[in-house]
Amino acid sequence: MKTTPNGLDSVIGLILPVLALILGLAVAAFIVISIGVLLIKLVDLVIRLVTGGKTRIAAAQHKFNLAAWVRNKKLGTTLMLVFLVGIWSIPTLGLIITSFRAKDEATASGWWEAILNPFGQNWSFGAYEHVLGLGDVTSNATGMGEALVNTLVVTIPATILPILIAANAAYAFTFLEFKGKELYFSILVGLMVIPLQAALVPILNAMKWLNKNMHIDLIGDFPAAWIVHSAFALPLAIYIFRNYMLTLPVALIEAARVDGASFYQIFWRMVMPMSVPALASFAIFQFLWVWNDYLIAFIFVGEQKPVMTYKINLLLGQYGDGWLNVTAASFMSLMVPLIVFFSLQRFFVRGLTAGAVK
Repeated sequence: MKTTPNGLDSVIGLILPVLALILGLAVAAFIVISIGVLLIKLVDLVIRLVTGGKTRIAAAQHKFNLAAWVRNKKLGTTLMLVFLVGIWSIPTLGLIITSFRAKDEATASGWWEAILNPFGQNWSFGAYEHVLGLGDVTSNATGMGEALVNTLVVTIPATILPILIAANAAYAFTFLEFKGKELYFSILVGLMVIPLQAALVPILNAMKWLNKNMHIDLIGDFPAAWIVHSAFALPLAIYIFRNYMLTLPVALIEAARVDGASFYQIFWRMVMPMSVPALASFAIFQFLWVWNDYLIAFIFVGEQKPVMTYKINLLLGQYGDGWLNVTAASFMSLMVPLIVFFSLQRFFVRGLTAGAVK
């Protein structure tokens, strides 16, 4: 039985069908364009095979070759990328649409039926009200705002700390000369093969030893997660930063040394500003890894300061009957990484590919 929508649900009921209609039109346009490009290439191939390029049709085609125009505009590559992005985005699209549906309708039919018949759906904001604790909710749904803050407290320092430490180490491995430099760098690269799960017990024992002998209690607080995430991120970060710094002009560094600049000044005033693409690309990776982490936050921080991944798991319930609330909470958790990625995407490819070849 459908419930009477409130004011907010009424607005959603008007907006979401329009968005679903726009999305359907975009998919239809994509299919039509793809078929059109294939037909153009087929006609071009048939004309070349039949006429051999000697008729008026071939001459006219020589003046305006549709297939060549498509190739010059790189429409084939663009359409293929759009197709791959569309396939990759299908689960996320289903997640978003399901989070705005009433539970009885989401159980009775697939999310794609909501796109085909957007105006016949009972769109609802109930899952988000449950997650945010705006209505009559159970105890396992409360604290999502606190979990968001805890996740930010874990993620931001665990992203900044390895970047700062790794940038200093990469600068030393690139521009300083010291004994055993290549050996130390090889050992660091080798550390990337050690799985995080294999080191959990030794790390826990080390933290217990610190608490017992030096009265430094790390387990159950945020610094424990910062240390673990930073430690396992350092080998890859140093590797990426060092490869990028190798592409920086050595003459510029030497000129700064001749002018009397110290290593500290060169690092902060020259190397760091020029290494922003590499720093930003690794920041995206590290932020996503830490933000989506469940294991480290649960083991080293615990239930007292839960993160969003832990709270989302609680929303599912003992028998899995809270799956609709999980879709809303997952979409909320998805927004922050998307904002970070799109804010830094212009540095992403440049930072990863720099230093790949010399």
